[in-house]
Amino acid sequence: MKFRSEIKEEMLTPLTNIAAEPTTTGAEVPPGEPRPAYLALLRTGELQRRVEALEALLERCTVCPRDCLNNRLRDEIAACYSGRLPVVSSYTPHFGEEPPLVGTHGAGNIFFGNCNLRCVYCQNYQISQTHKEQIKNEVTHERLAEIMLELQARGCHNINFVSPTHFAPQLARAILIAAERGLRLPIVYNTNAYDSVEVLRLLDGIIDIYLPDLKYAENEAGYLYSKVKSYKDCTRQAIAEMYRQTGDRLMIGKDGLLQRGLVIRLLVLPNDVGGIRESLEWIKSKLGPRVAISLMAQYYPTNVAGTNERYVLLSRRITETEWWRTVGLLEELGMEEGWLQEYDGAAFYYRPDFSNGETPFQDIRDFVG
Repeated sequence: MKFRSEIKEEMLTPLTNIAAEPTTTGAEVPPGEPRPAYLALLRTGELQRRVEALEALLERCTVCPRDCLNNRLRDEIAACYSGRLPVVSSYTPHFGEEPPLVGTHGAGNIFFGNCNLRCVYCQNYQISQTHKEQIKNEVTHERLAEIMLELQARGCHNINFVSPTHFAPQLARAILIAAERGLRLPIVYNTNAYDSVEVLRLLDGIIDIYLPDLKYAENEAGYLYSKVKSYKDCTRQAIAEMYRQTGDRLMIGKDGLLQRGLVIRLLVLPNDVGGIRESLEWIKSKLGPRVAISLMAQYYPTNVAGTNERYVLLSRRITETEWWRTVGLLEELGMEEGWLQEYDGAAFYYRPDFSNGETPFQDIRDFVG
């Protein structure tokens, strides 16, 4: 399933705006190449301060809007079943993200285990909802930093943290360690968007690219299908903070790779469960019509969505009519920036098997041009 680019030239910002001052600590970046903002924070000592502030939130955990207040520094677990150390279920060059993240060598995806949501249709449920098995995938902060540097050495164009919300302090610590050892790739925060605004403010300048999902336009759907309260309210506040940090202009290099910006993902669900029109209208009115949208057709009933009659509205794939009706909303609302998945592409690629942690996805390049 390929992404079709709809990005407009006037939306792009020259890369000279990114951390233009030379670095003296950590990675040596060749002149003229973009510098991730965290390198500037590293040089001034601000990155260390941010990491410490984030880690302090673990003592009475307020890392996400659930506000469980458990002491994760002592490995007390609550809703996300995660303690002091990060859980890395898989890491690999990935070729199924948006084109300017994939490039020629892939995004450097790091899949965290566990999750602060319990989506009944989660495509990564093998790692997001199996905490008793995922404990074996705990790694130290130093090991997480090594993984980042390994992906960089393999030629990946960015570090793409998948489901990072509940491990925001841990990934920040690992970025600090990796930056001191030569990391120079942009950081992608690939999130379900049920994020704390306080945490996002502390991540300002650490994260280069925000890639949030916006799953539902109503809190009721968030509670029924993802088991959290106030989903709409919390995610809209979080995405508004991401927008405050990045604006609506994507910084894309001469090589076509995204270096900084915000891309909001909307997964089309059957029977309009997600209320995409309402979400698009909110994005347009509160953020602006130039915000990049990634419209996704890859839904299929997995986890318990296809077997539990309570979730009958989610028990099938979307129809082609539903897809094109949703695509039409973008034109109707004048939102032209971003990407569309192909409706009838290699949908099987988005059905991962995390029993094989090294290659949970088939290589989409073998099946599509």
